Amino acid sequence: MLKLYGGARSRASIVRWYLEELGLPYEFVMLDMAAGEHRQPPFTEINPVGKVPAIVDGDFKLWESGAILLYLAEKYGSPALSLEQRAILNQWILYANATLGPGVFMEASRATETPRHMTMLNELFSRQPFVLGDEFSVADVAVGAMLGYIPIMLKLDLSDYPAVVDYIQRMAQRPAYQTAIGGR
Repeated sequence: MLKLYGGARSRASIVRWYLEELGLPYEFVMLDMAAGEHRQPPFTEINPVGKVPAIVDGDFKLWESGAILLYLAEKYGSPALSLEQRAILNQWILYANATLGPGVFMEASRATETPRHMTMLNELFSRQPFVLGDEFSVADVAVGAMLGYIPIMLKLDLSDYPAVVDYIQRMAQRPAYQTAIGGR
């Protein structure tokens, strides 16, 4: 059985959301981050950097939430995609982790980056219900989780971006989201 390692208030909830969407059986191993379990063996044998999330799928070990989402989508999720379709999917997962998240959650960049990202995303969600169009995908897990953390962690006023607010609310209503993130 696949094992997901995480801690309270960690990006493991993003991976957990996708596992729930896929309906995959998994064991969630909650590490005591305050006690430093993530920086000690046996966890450092899975991720020598000592950060969560990480998964063990059989003998395969992987860490970094974006990499895990890509792996799960390729192995268990998305139907056969063309190279170009996979590249677009990858683009959005990487955008969520490397651009959107730091842009909005780092205080030094928040004032300039938040309006830029929210304007672009508001335009996108004004045209289509999901990141890639008409169907929910792993890209929605990546982007939706980052956006969903905003009202939980930052309490920013997003009223100028009604399509983003609607998207956040629709993602938060998904049963898998409720299981993985909704209780935060």
